[in-house]
Amino acid sequence: MQAIQWIQKAVLTGMLGLFAVLLLFPVIITFTNSLMSEQELEINYGPMGELTEAASTEADTFINLKWVPDQVTLAQYGRLLVYTPNYLLMFWRSVELVLPIIVGQTAVAAMAAYALSKLRFRGRDAIFLIFLLSMLMPFQVTLVPNYLMADWLGLIHRPTAVILPGIFAAFGVFMLRQFMLHIPYAYIEAAKIDGAGHLRIFLTIILPMVKPGLAALVVLLFVDYWNMVEQPLIFLDPLRQPLSVFLSRLSGEWGTVFAASMLYMSPMVLLFLYAEAYFIEGVQLSGIKG
Repeated sequence: MQAIQWIQKAVLTGMLGLFAVLLLFPVIITFTNSLMSEQELEINYGPMGELTEAASTEADTFINLKWVPDQVTLAQYGRLLVYTPNYLLMFWRSVELVLPIIVGQTAVAAMAAYALSKLRFRGRDAIFLIFLLSMLMPFQVTLVPNYLMADWLGLIHRPTAVILPGIFAAFGVFMLRQFMLHIPYAYIEAAKIDGAGHLRIFLTIILPMVKPGLAALVVLLFVDYWNMVEQPLIFLDPLRQPLSVFLSRLSGEWGTVFAASMLYMSPMVLLFLYAEAYFIEGVQLSGIKG
């Protein structure tokens, strides 16, 4: 019996390891290729430009995906950070857009989620239904109304045209409400007996108990808005567009492309590793499934 369980565990571990390698394969390739010299990358990926011609002539053309560079070099990182000033400029443009959205939506969502989960008033469920309906509509559906509203407010080509809709998005309200539903109402009743008001209850009882949910929300919001492309393209002029737009237009030397991609994903990876435990707990308790 123990041998069968050991075999089952070994098979399960092997399958999970295989899936992990498959999921991490693009990241590993990006990292190792970012350490290769431009000459080596040209040898490996030079035939890529010939794929269209090869397909039309039915000729065999192959790309050489290498895991380990022949010679490690950081020249492309130096070239990107020193001789490409647009990269650092748009990096801080991304920070200027993403940071206010995360702080604003987290604060607004926490207060709204508290009201929709713990306060009892008429129309509460109807308001939450409106939040859910707004989540069902993709960005393309609300694009024209958002653009007209931003134009009416005079926000076109300004960062606030992207920041304000992000702050008042419905996803954070939904996620934190689901998390707060797991908090027993007895805590609030006990605090009211001691004379605490809603503001004190929210700050001293609810917020400390929803730290995992807040951490999970911050990670998800960062990934979502760090990678946004459509909103900056439509609402901002080229001088104010973030790094995600810069990468979508990046072309030229392979080393620069791989180095830029690696630096671009580094903040997301570091944030997830820092908040991994909170993130997993917050997603589990909120009931959100991938």
